[in-house]
Amino acid sequence: MAQKKGGGSTRNGRDSEAKRLGVKVFGGQQIPAGSIIVRQRGTRFHPGTNVGIGKDHTLFALIDGKVQFGFKGPLNKQVVSVVAAE
Repeated sequence: MAQKKGGGSTRNGRDSEAKRLGVKVFGGQQIPAGSIIVRQRGTRFHPGTNVGIGKDHTLFALIDGKVQFGFKGPLNKQVVSVVAAE
């Protein structure tokens, strides 16, 4: 005879795949046009000069150049810009 009752199956044991969000290129780095700079949910970082924003809030370079991070406005929003390489 069994010494224990049968253990029921658990309904846990699942998790979603990581989305690999975050800053992909850091300040001062050279990048080509079209490169992804930040992948994010919502606008933690806002697009500055020469930076575009995708429908999923991904920031990407519009020109070849150097990445710059900074703050802007009275609420000190984080802004990402690309400065043309000289």
